[in-house]
This record gives sequence, structure tokens and C-alpha cells, in this order.
Amino acid sequence: MGALDFLSDYFSVSTPKKKRKPMQTVEIKVKMDCDGCERRVRNSVSNMSGVKQVEVNRKQSKVAVTGYVDRNKVLKKVQSTGKRAEFWPYIQYNLVAYPYVAQAYDKKAPSGYVKNAEQALPNPNAPDEKLTSLFSDENPNACSIM
Repeated sequence: MGALDFLSDYFSVSTPKKKRKPMQTVEIKVKMDCDGCERRVRNSVSNMSGVKQVEVNRKQSKVAVTGYVDRNKVLKKVQSTGKRAEFWPYIQYNLVAYPYVAQAYDKKAPSGYVKNAEQALPNPNAPDEKLTSLFSDENPNACSIM
């Protein structure tokens, strides 16, 4: 048996390993009007391979898919139901420094959310940011006159 084990190391057949997709949550904005729309979107996405959980929130027009999936394939699958779908464009308003600037504020956004816009994030090197932090109560080196 020693000779066979020795030779089997040289002649082993190995199958290439598939790279597994990372576990992620894909959030999609889908306009759903009724229970039938909600059921159709849920069934189409839950039948995909790698999907672990599907959450549908009709009030916010939001579908959250968790699993080992590709986000573009999930979007295509939702669009194949005939619904207009796009990636979730909103973030919570408390994560943005200036949530009510023109670029971030959106009337169509669900309550507690603003549009995820690059202009909504402040530049930390901007001169007005330095001045406002100079007189801030959270700054221990702030002006003592205030």
C-alpha cells in the first residue's frame, strides 16, 4: 500500500473549487400596490439559489434579500416580474451630517430616510466645518467665551 499512496499523490484528480459569493443583504426599491404584487416579487426572489431570507415591506416599497447572491442578478430577477425596480437609494437621516440640503432631501423617501447623495456628506477640510467645530460644545478646546 505504501507505493500506491506515494503514486496517488502525483496523480490525484482535483476539482477546481468554486469561489463562493459573500453573504450580503441587497435592498431594492420596488413599487408594489397589492398583495399579488408583493407575492409575485417574493416568490421570484425566494426561488433563486443562495437566498436565505426575503423581507418585503410594501409600505416603504422595499425588498431586502439576504444570502449568497449577486446584487445585479437579484435586481434583474425583480425586474423580470414586470415591476420597475432599482437599488435602494436611501439611507437613514441620522447617518448624514446635513440631511435637509437640496441634494439629499427627497419628498418621496420613506419617513426617517434621505437620499444617499455624495453632496450630503460634508467635507471635513472645508473652512466652514472648521469654524463650526471651533465653537462646538463637544470640542474641549473650543472658545471659552461661549
